[in-house]
Amino acid sequence: MAAPRPDGPPSEELTRLAELYGVAASYRPSPDRTVAASATALVRALTALGVDAGDPRAALAARAEELGARLLPPTVVQWGDGPAPAALAALPTGTSLRVDTEQGETRTGVEGLLAGVHRVSVTAPDGRIGQAHLVVAPPRLAAPAGRSYGLLVQLYSLLSRRSWGMGDLGDLAELAGWAGRALGAGFVQVNPLHAAVPGGEGAPTDPSPYRPSSRRFPDPVHLRVEDVPEYAYAPGRLDDLLARAGRLRDGVLAGDLIDRDAVWALKRQALEALREVPLGPGRRAAYRDYLAAQGQALEDHATWCALAEVHGPDWRRWPAGLRDPRSAETARARTALMDRVDFHSWLTWLTETQLTDAQRAAREAGMPVGIVHDLAVGVHPVGADAWAQQEYFAAGMSVGAPPDAFNARGQDWGLPPWRPDRLAESGYAPFRDLLRALFRYAGALRIDHVMGLFRLWWVPEGLPPTEGTYVRYDAEAMLAVLVLEASRAGAVVIGEDLGTVEPGVRETLRERGVLGTSVLFFERDWAGDGRPLPAGRWRADCLATATTHDLPPTAARLTGEHVGLRDRLGLLTRPVEEERAEAAADAGEWLDLLARLGLLGDTSDPEEAGIQAVYRFLRTTPARMVGVWLPDTAGDRRPQNLPGTWDQYPNWRLPIADAAGRPVTLEELAAAPRLHALIDAVRAGTGP
Repeated sequence: MAAPRPDGPPSEELTRLAELYGVAASYRPSPDRTVAASATALVRALTALGVDAGDPRAALAARAEELGARLLPPTVVQWGDGPAPAALAALPTGTSLRVDTEQGETRTGVEGLLAGVHRVSVTAPDGRIGQAHLVVAPPRLAAPAGRSYGLLVQLYSLLSRRSWGMGDLGDLAELAGWAGRALGAGFVQVNPLHAAVPGGEGAPTDPSPYRPSSRRFPDPVHLRVEDVPEYAYAPGRLDDLLARAGRLRDGVLAGDLIDRDAVWALKRQALEALREVPLGPGRRAAYRDYLAAQGQALEDHATWCALAEVHGPDWRRWPAGLRDPRSAETARARTALMDRVDFHSWLTWLTETQLTDAQRAAREAGMPVGIVHDLAVGVHPVGADAWAQQEYFAAGMSVGAPPDAFNARGQDWGLPPWRPDRLAESGYAPFRDLLRALFRYAGALRIDHVMGLFRLWWVPEGLPPTEGTYVRYDAEAMLAVLVLEASRAGAVVIGEDLGTVEPGVRETLRERGVLGTSVLFFERDWAGDGRPLPAGRWRADCLATATTHDLPPTAARLTGEHVGLRDRLGLLTRPVEEERAEAAADAGEWLDLLARLGLLGDTSDPEEAGIQAVYRFLRTTPARMVGVWLPDTAGDRRPQNLPGTWDQYPNWRLPIADAAGRPVTLEELAAAPRLHALIDAVRAGTGP
């Protein structure tokens, strides 16, 4: 029996209407419990999908008529040379069919089509016509070549002696080149490098890389200024800025927090100066080619950046005419601000060029994968993507998570969700364009909350997360687009499938060649005795790690220091003694297993021995990829992000530090015996 929600259960007609649009009338927080969505949640979700749910019976009749008259859904999928899509096979006998292919051909059937997104037109014997996008994708992605290990790092936290107060793309290229050549690493995984929403009216920029302005375009704060070719033609002009950048860097290394806004203030001044240096003919031609290739999307992004400088970053508060990217007022403003629009386009080009250079450095260093980039689950509601692609976002809704055993209040991430109907009608064009842009410079892509390809928890604006509901997406179409674009780029895809995962999701992802994510301290025999899962029973198709940016580093986990941190910040829901006892028992079980397996080395430092043993164990699993959290190589005890905090903890602002909390540079890490001892342990590990 489903438990009702506070405003009462929805009517039968409303429930049926919701289900026709992929809006769930209930969800299951655990296998033995079902919770009904409220009528308010269903009505709000349907409204965001353009459905008038005020009269469910009339809306049901209209939907039934619409579906009955439709010959094809907006998008259909064919996997390789497999059977024709069911929707095509179900067409009335005698229906004529034409395929206009992505390659510019016209066909009368779907046999032998090349991979791509094609256009299908059909005419039934009764005169009805229909059209659909046909996504033809390889059946699955190729597995990564062999097994490899790599480094996981939040790029901003990795400072070198050349950084301007936070890690940059020059540091990333250096890390990749060194790790590939000297350590035999196969990849480096970084946080999302998407463009951020700048601070406004005295407010700082949100440092979280998971609430970006745009997922398609990167943030120029990551630029290495000295690597911009025009820098060589500006001798002496930037000396003062370089000196100030050095002081900013030294302050962070002395204990200051990373200040993204201070870094960008210096870099912006430097880049404004470099823009005055004329581009040579070759560089000018390359820039023009880039502008032509990126087209409307880049123009929209750069226009938003220019308008944000004048009117503030929240486009919802701009003059009414400017809130529409296609209005005459916006066109006039773009013309008036053309110099700033070009400036932001140029910055994006420079950043993507350095991202490409970093991937090239990784591959030239022998890495079979290279740079693993991270795709955030959504975008900030006031940012560039939400402004430029308004028709694709569900107004008045936010993505989050329902209540569960870990968070009884649920979660609201403040990210507007894509409308599944609009995506399907476009042949998933925004998703295709986003993936294609990222794969230009990624050897692999990690997809945050990969379950969002299947369904997302929509929270109505103004209501708590408990009053949300799941809205389903066409997972087959989303996966087909993902597999298509990744296969074209020869890239690996890793899904972050941690937490509550709907039955069948992991199996479907594995079938299509998408790797999962396995974190050591979560891997237990939950169907059995609950003890640590033996290495031989881990899944092979995954990236195996000891921790993530949202979890305690391994040193803190093994010593229980993470409990003390949460206690000091008032985040515990139980007595601290109970939390400490549970954490000690959890770590103790793992250490006992590692000792029985002979993985605990004979180093004089028990903590260091425990960390090495954890990574030795990961290498004995069949996991295709093993990720080493770079702060673990220094003994850092601080998480980069502590969920449940905002200003109580310096989320996303900590440089990598040693066990005593002293920040360490890339140069120091590269020379550190502790790092090399840990990497030796990883490289010596063997799989079953």
